[in-house]
Amino acid sequence: MQGSLAARAEVHPRTARTIAIAVLGSLVSVYALGAISGPGKAAVVVPLTLAVLGLQFRYVLSSLRRFQTRGVTALQALLVYVAVLASGVSVGIIGLLIGSLLLASAWRTALVAGLTVPVIHATRAESIPNLLDFTITPVLIALVTYGLSRLTDRIDEVHAARVTLALVAVEEERLRMAAELNESVGRGLDTIAAARPENLEDVLAVARRSLATARSAAADLRSLSLTPEISAARGLLSAAEIEATVRVGHEEPLGQAGALLATVLREAVTDVVRQGTARHCAIETTESEGLVVLRVTNDGVPTAALGAEALIPLAEQVEAVGGHLRTGLGPDGRFTVEAAIISAPAPAAEASREHRLAAGLLAVVLAGFCAKAFLLLTTPWTLLAAVPCLTLVVLLQLRWTRPRGDHWVWLLLLQAVLSYVPLVWFGKAWGGLPGFLAGTLLVALPAAVAWPLVVVVMTSMGLIAWSLDLGTPVIVNSVVSVLVTGLVVYGLVRLAQLADELRAAGAGVARAAIVQERLRAARDLHDLLGHSLAALLLKGELARRLFAVDRDRAQAELADVVEMAVRARADMETVTGAAPRLELEPELASARSVLSAAGIDVRVVRDGAPPSAAEGVLSTVLREAVTNMLRHSAARHCEITVGADRLVVENDGSPSEVTPPGSGIGNLTTRLGALGGQLDARLVGDGRFRVTAMLEPAADPVTGSVTVAPMTTS
Repeated sequence: MQGSLAARAEVHPRTARTIAIAVLGSLVSVYALGAISGPGKAAVVVPLTLAVLGLQFRYVLSSLRRFQTRGVTALQALLVYVAVLASGVSVGIIGLLIGSLLLASAWRTALVAGLTVPVIHATRAESIPNLLDFTITPVLIALVTYGLSRLTDRIDEVHAARVTLALVAVEEERLRMAAELNESVGRGLDTIAAARPENLEDVLAVARRSLATARSAAADLRSLSLTPEISAARGLLSAAEIEATVRVGHEEPLGQAGALLATVLREAVTDVVRQGTARHCAIETTESEGLVVLRVTNDGVPTAALGAEALIPLAEQVEAVGGHLRTGLGPDGRFTVEAAIISAPAPAAEASREHRLAAGLLAVVLAGFCAKAFLLLTTPWTLLAAVPCLTLVVLLQLRWTRPRGDHWVWLLLLQAVLSYVPLVWFGKAWGGLPGFLAGTLLVALPAAVAWPLVVVVMTSMGLIAWSLDLGTPVIVNSVVSVLVTGLVVYGLVRLAQLADELRAAGAGVARAAIVQERLRAARDLHDLLGHSLAALLLKGELARRLFAVDRDRAQAELADVVEMAVRARADMETVTGAAPRLELEPELASARSVLSAAGIDVRVVRDGAPPSAAEGVLSTVLREAVTNMLRHSAARHCEITVGADRLVVENDGSPSEVTPPGSGIGNLTTRLGALGGQLDARLVGDGRFRVTAMLEPAADPVTGSVTVAPMTTS
């Protein structure tokens, strides 16, 4: 599930750029078509407009950002005014230039460019309303151009920041665990480290409490996720030669709901194995509106009563938290255990900056359209009648910037009615409303349904214009305008949705990384700290028994207890990632955790052990390599090789053009170089990128053998 989440996150920036290019291209095509009035005109107008469009793409495509200079902007301005003054292209294309100036923060120059619009069009307009109408259009085009480019940039930024979000979330989780363990276990270890023979009984009591706390903390961390229990259940069924099918449809972490569902799963699967008659068992989880449902189905329980007997005590616990636990035989004779519990509600998501920007720009575009429509209304009564209709359409259109909701079909039908029926009374002034309907169709419906309906809307407007005998240019303009307006609406709303989806994907990766970190900490608590505390308690008991018969041996055992308490303190810091010096093993575990959360398959190859003095630098190299991999590639596979004199991190999914190394790689290169080592980071073909940290081997002056030069991390 997390892999698909990461894959979708990779698609969002490309989709955003595609949408922005399509909308800008449609805007320019309208002006190119409008200016082609003769066979010779196309040879001049088309190259000019395409050149203007191509220069606009420097604010959409990251590969063209180096052209965001004043010189290129001046060239675009020259082409725009040549197209308008010499080739008869509509002044609306000046909106692209104004948008470029706004993106370059050249506000004053943008104002000057905007003032040229009424000056140029004054020679073409037949009336003041026409002059105002054609002045509003470039302003709207400028805002759309600015908005599309800014939204695309923001999506790129959110995409790049999703990894940092996951790393920060993991670090916060480590700090939280460190604070809790230090309060409960850390103080106990400090007490044990200061043990004296006269207070040995108290020390043993502290050791018992610390061991119980560590084991309880490990169980709590593990139980907050249902995933490890599902893995354990699969292994238990496999060992019993029972075919297992697992379908996971919930999101981690589940909190206390996960702990209770894990208990239900464990008891249900244990009972299946205990019965010994099942050949197949299916484990399925689903989640909808905060309700998490676990189903365990098997074909080996002959009666419902026999299968439910072991789960009676759990049913009361589930009901106590507002859930339910049901058991029974289905029509196919298979026995099913179903437990449903409400998980902790997720905090309500606030509207993102991108969403607010898109909604604001859409509101301005709608307001501009209303102003243009009012200019075409010739009588007071039509103006009064149009105001409530337009207000309702604007509210409906802004409604589509949010999720569809339950009554979306009726809202869509209402907008369709308001897009066509008022044409009877308002005529040309209402001609743009079907374009907004086309945008709504693209936003609200799947593409396979939306595009045929958009074609129907375009055709209907062409037929209406033809029936009114408005001439070929007007008919073509009516058809194309529907598509262009629809794409503008769709572009603004869809880019906001992409940003929201990308933020959700980043939050999902962060949640997955937290779960992985909790499971890693649970394993380390059990395997490292739990083992150390158990051994310490055993030594303490031995010292207590020896104290009455052999004080010297008792003193030696007590000294071992003190030393073990110091080591246990170091183990606790390793568990929480708070070790004073970076160590390679915890960093490898953390790297595997974060990469796995991002849907990347990780393989660690051991080819020797580096010297302990070099682990700090190698850990830093590993952390930087993993961070850069997640930020700058679409990796699906990564191999980390640890050798006696090197660390190699290689991944696929790298772009053909690798960005210049940042300060992180530069600093590591300097540090390794100062210590006699080397850092190499490069593409190695087939989209693979390799980072190699090589330690400097030194020949032994006596034996001639090659060893690794010691390194420090200062």
